[in-house]
Amino acid sequence: MSRQLQKMKNRIGLAPGTMVHIGSQKAESTGISLIDYDPATVTEKKLNSINEVFPSFQSEIISWTNIDGLHNMELFTELSKELKLHPLLMEDILDTGQRPKLEIYSDHLLVILKMITWNDQDKRIDFEQVSFVLGKNYLLSFQEHQGDVFEHVRQRIRNPQSRIRKMKTDYLLYSLLDAIVDSYFLMLSTVGDQIEELEEELIENPSNDILSTIHHLKRDVLFLRKSIWHLRTVISNLNREDFQYITPELHTYLRDLYDNTVQVMDTIETYREIISGMLDIYLSSLSNRMNQVMKVLTIFAAIFIPLTFVAGVYGMNFHYMPELSYKWAYPIWWVFVIIITVGMVIYFKKKKWM
Repeated sequence: MSRQLQKMKNRIGLAPGTMVHIGSQKAESTGISLIDYDPATVTEKKLNSINEVFPSFQSEIISWTNIDGLHNMELFTELSKELKLHPLLMEDILDTGQRPKLEIYSDHLLVILKMITWNDQDKRIDFEQVSFVLGKNYLLSFQEHQGDVFEHVRQRIRNPQSRIRKMKTDYLLYSLLDAIVDSYFLMLSTVGDQIEELEEELIENPSNDILSTIHHLKRDVLFLRKSIWHLRTVISNLNREDFQYITPELHTYLRDLYDNTVQVMDTIETYREIISGMLDIYLSSLSNRMNQVMKVLTIFAAIFIPLTFVAGVYGMNFHYMPELSYKWAYPIWWVFVIIITVGMVIYFKKKKWM
């Protein structure tokens, strides 16, 4: 988050709507893919230039253009001029630190949200901003790098019997949003398994490494909460707003999507409470271990206190000490010491102090 704020300094002093990429360049080159479809046909293409997309925008078929990589300013400039996209819309797409939001313009709308996946290698949550621009017969999607959760949607488009082939672009937008929300459940399931493993390890062997993992996980879950909390508002507003390209029959699907988002949010809140409790468990475990150590040391100190007293008395340099002249004084002293030690151990065990 701090690095994101540092990069936003590049925009200070610029006019509103100036296209500046805020974020890391996660793709070496910009990838453009196009899917045109209607109830009868479907065409998929990998394109080298954004100019090859423009003819599809003039036709009556549904056109889905996906762009991977947000660092090519020439591409976004040409796209903005061709579709007459608002400058603030382009600014929001290029700023990868946006919270989920919905912006409605005269003939298109913008939806921004986070695509969230679990990184098995680093045991962390990866966040990527995804933006959608919905027009009359087209949908644009913008991602920071290649790889997404939309493959099931592509497979449904290829199936001539699927509902998506008979619906308009608003249903395509819903399908992509639904795919992202469904991926949240898969990611949360993995996070739940990670939390269970940490809980077991935390109870058995609390360490600094576990504490570091808990802090990283807590930070990711907080950012996850922030990302999805606003998504509920986006979907709710999308369901309420009167936009010319959102058909009335889509509202039923949007309500279901909203319910799924609420369920995701409830799960995140539960994980947040569990992780906060794990920090308390960590501190309690350390305190218990310290108490055990202090208990052992205290028992040893309590046993040796009377022995130290006896040894101190007979270690004094008084000339007239009758016990020193006895023949069996030394063995008697050891017997006395052993009796004291055994007696105190029995007493401690009877009190269940050891």
